[in-house]
Amino acid sequence: MDESGQQQGAPAPRAARRVIPIAAAPQEADGALYAASKKVYPRSIQGLFSRWRWIMVFATQLVFYGLPWLQWGDRQSVLFDLAARRFYLFGLVLYPQDLIYLAGLLVICALSLFLFTAVAGRLWCGFSCPQTVYTEIFMWVEQKIEGNRSARIRLDGEPLSMEKLVKKWFKHLVWIGISLWTGFTFVGYFTPIRDLGMAFLQTQMGSWEVFWVFFYGFATYGNAGFMREQVCKYMCPYARFQSAMFDRDTLIVSYDPQRGEPRGPRRKDADAKAAGLGDCIDCSLCVQVCPVGIDIRDGLQYECIGCGLCVDACNSVMDKVGYPRGLIRYDTQNGMAARWTPRQLLRRVLRPRVLIYTGVLAVMVAGLLGSLVVRTPLKVDVVRDRASLARPVEGGRLENVYRLQIMNATERPQRYRIDARGLDGLAVASETQVEIGPADSRWVAVRLQIMDGSAAPGSHAIHFDVRQEGGGAQVSEKAVFLVPR
Repeated sequence: MDESGQQQGAPAPRAARRVIPIAAAPQEADGALYAASKKVYPRSIQGLFSRWRWIMVFATQLVFYGLPWLQWGDRQSVLFDLAARRFYLFGLVLYPQDLIYLAGLLVICALSLFLFTAVAGRLWCGFSCPQTVYTEIFMWVEQKIEGNRSARIRLDGEPLSMEKLVKKWFKHLVWIGISLWTGFTFVGYFTPIRDLGMAFLQTQMGSWEVFWVFFYGFATYGNAGFMREQVCKYMCPYARFQSAMFDRDTLIVSYDPQRGEPRGPRRKDADAKAAGLGDCIDCSLCVQVCPVGIDIRDGLQYECIGCGLCVDACNSVMDKVGYPRGLIRYDTQNGMAARWTPRQLLRRVLRPRVLIYTGVLAVMVAGLLGSLVVRTPLKVDVVRDRASLARPVEGGRLENVYRLQIMNATERPQRYRIDARGLDGLAVASETQVEIGPADSRWVAVRLQIMDGSAAPGSHAIHFDVRQEGGGAQVSEKAVFLVPR
C-alpha cells in the first residue's frame, strides 16, 4: 500500500487517468520517430446535431455549386475576372481600386469567427468548414458503397478479393468525380463557367484552367478522402490558437463527470446508484461517432471540432436506458461546475467580450454596407504625359497633356463630360465628352491650355471634374499644371 492507501500496482480510477496526446505517445519498439495514426471509422448517428450538419452541407454546397450558374442580365452573377481586373457581385462591379472592400470583408469574417468562437466554440469547424463538409460527403459515399462502420472495418481487414476491389475502385471513382466537379466549379468563379463548360467538352480549355481544375480537385480528393481528421488535428492553425478565444463561459461539447462517473456497464433494470455507478454505461458510442476519433469523456481537447455528434449518440443511449439526457451536452466550464440552469448560462454568454465583439462587428457591417450604398459607380485615374510636360501652342497658349482612365462601374453605357478648374482661363482643348460601355474602362488623352503668362512659373494645383451626362455620378481628381520658367 502507498501513502494514499491505494494498493501498489493497482490501476488508477478512470477519472484520474492522464490523457497522452497522439504526438506525445511513447515510441514504438522499432524506433519510429512518430507513431502511426490509426484510421478512424466514424459511425453514423441520427439526432439534432447530425441533422444540422447535413442542413449546412446542403446549404453550403447549394451556394457553392449553384452560384456560378446564376445569370445577372447577360453575364454571370458572381465572377472574379482577373484578366479584365473586374469583380462582379450581382449588380455590383468592383475594380482593383476597391480593394478596401475586400479588406473590410476579411476583417468582418475574422470578427465573426472571434464572436462565434467566444460564444460556442468551434461552430465553424463542426458545421461549415469545407474540410468538414467534404469529409462528410465523402464518408456518406463510402458508407453507401462499403456499408456501415462494422462492414468497413471488416472489408479493410479482409485479403484482396474481387468484391473488395470492385467496392474500393467504385468508391474512388465517385470520389474523383465529385473532386473534379468541385475543381471545375471553383475555376468557374474566375472564368465564365458556361464558356468553361463548352471548352471542357471540346477539350479546348486553357492551360491555367486545366491546372487549377485538377489542382483543386486533387486537394479535395486528398483532404476529404484520405487525410480527413489529420487536417483538423495537425494542419489547421485554428485548432492551435482557438484556446486564446475560449474562456470558462464558452459553450463547448462537455461530458459531465459528476453525473457520469464512475462509469461501467450494467443491466437495464439494475440500480446503478446501489452499485456505485454513474450514468455512463461505458458503451463507447460517443467515441465511435466522433469524426476525429477522440473520447470526449477525457475532457476538453484541441482536436474536438464541436460537431455535437457525441451528444446525439449519448442522448440516444440515455433514452434507451431510461436516464435523463444531457450527460454529454453543450455547456460551459463554469456552468458545469456550478450546475447552472439554461437561463444562467445564457446570461453569462452575453458577457462583456461577446458584447464588444458584437458591437464592433455591427459597426463594421454597417460601415461596409453604407459605403457600398453611397459608392460612386465611376472611377477616374489621372496620369501626366511624361513625353511632354509643358509646351507652347498656337494662339499664345501654354499646354499640358494628361491621360485619364475613366472606368464605368455600372451595367449600362454611359456618357461623361470632362472639365478642369483651378487656374484662370483654364480650358479643355481636346474632346470634352466620352462614351464608355457597361462595366468598361477607357484611356482618354486630355489637353489643358491657359494663356501664356497668365500664371506664375511653377506647379499649380488643378482638378479634373468628370460628370455623368444627365446627372448622377461625379468624380473630382487632383492634378498639377506645370508652367515653365
